[in-house]
Amino acid sequence: MAFLIKSMVGNPLKSMGLGGEKEKTEETTPSDPAAAAGMTREEYEEYQKQVVEEKMQRDAYFLHRKAERATLRTCLRDKYRLPKSEQDENMIQMAGDDVDVPEELLKMVDEDAEEEEEKDSILGQMQNLQNMDLEQLKEKAQATLTEIKAKAEEKCLIM
Repeated sequence: MAFLIKSMVGNPLKSMGLGGEKEKTEETTPSDPAAAAGMTREEYEEYQKQVVEEKMQRDAYFLHRKAERATLRTCLRDKYRLPKSEQDENMIQMAGDDVDVPEELLKMVDEDAEEEEEKDSILGQMQNLQNMDLEQLKEKAQATLTEIKAKAEEKCLIM
């Protein structure tokens, strides 16, 4: 609140010359970044080296993770016979040849593959037949047949 009053009243008074206090225009910040951080020059240089090394490690880890994901996408594209992606191929090449898909993701993909194989097998198809409602299927077939007969009678003069 005091700041608001001071800015409202103080600025017009300063412009008239009645402001009282004069603001210092000198900068008190040192020009050396080491001194600004409260360190010696050697400590500051060592700190900067550590920061750069940590950044390089994070970037390498991030690149490796992106390459793992690209490898997984490539495996899925091969599995489902989808077109290949140049972006994924480039990502894998940038990371190097030692990229493996994480075990958790491989387990998930394998589980999905097993489920699909079960559905595609003869036993899986037979289970689907057991789950079907034959009465409802018969009703749909009869309704369709009746509808076709009605349309044929409308169009055909002989019937």
